Amino acid sequence: MVRRVLVCLLIVVCAVSQAFAQEEVDLEGRSDHPLFTRMPGFYISEYEVQDFERFESSYARGADAVWEGKSTRISYSLKTGAKQPSMRQIAMNYENALKKIGAKILVSAEREIRLMEGKVERNGAVLYVSVEAFNEGTRYSIHIIEKQAMKQEVVADAASLKASLAATGKAVVEGIYFEADKAVLKPESAPAIEQVVRLMSQDAALKLFVVGHTANVGSVETSVQLSNERAKAVVQMLVSKGVAAARLKPIGVGPYSPAASNRTEEGRSLNRRVELVEQ
Repeated sequence: MVRRVLVCLLIVVCAVSQAFAQEEVDLEGRSDHPLFTRMPGFYISEYEVQDFERFESSYARGADAVWEGKSTRISYSLKTGAKQPSMRQIAMNYENALKKIGAKILVSAEREIRLMEGKVERNGAVLYVSVEAFNEGTRYSIHIIEKQAMKQEVVADAASLKASLAATGKAVVEGIYFEADKAVLKPESAPAIEQVVRLMSQDAALKLFVVGHTANVGSVETSVQLSNERAKAVVQMLVSKGVAAARLKPIGVGPYSPAASNRTEEGRSLNRRVELVEQ
């Protein structure tokens, strides 16, 4: 009886092990990024592509601290029984690969994880690469952003702004973008600005606070100052389009009124916004 139970348990263990082994393959239809091969013994466990993403490096500085463009994230996991590399070994392999194609290494650091960030400039294209190794080298991820201008797909329109103001007393102006860490409006903000001008022209009595918001990144004082300067930049643009300055009042509240959690990049992106509030 005991022997029969042991045999049954052995069969179950083998079946479970086999099932796990069968799962240790690349996600269906996914492959390595053309820029890199992978470390031996790893398979693709997660894969995500976005047409546009904004990524803020926690370690790079200056103009290379904010990356924008097409985003590819690939996570790799070590197969059962495969030789486990160190986190340093993983990061250095990718660092050396980047150096061979003339890339600039922005960051090479070792903390709870092993991190490497680099910048590739070839034939007019600019790519940023982040490699993070963790779990003692059993997992690592690659994040590649191909720098490009965002295709404008969602912008504010006068009708939706009017409806939001009537319903809640405020409205988020979708489609307003600034240069990183500056109060300089990007050219792709023009369609949204034109819709606000149209809104103001439809109601001569309408007066608005133009409120700038930021994500909770950096010091609060700096964030409030930046949000205030961005609100002023929007007002100045609206005035240049014919809206009376007396009808607009800029104010910056920095990170004090978030629309989402600042714990994720998606949440921080939502928190960087310009709102119109009825006076």
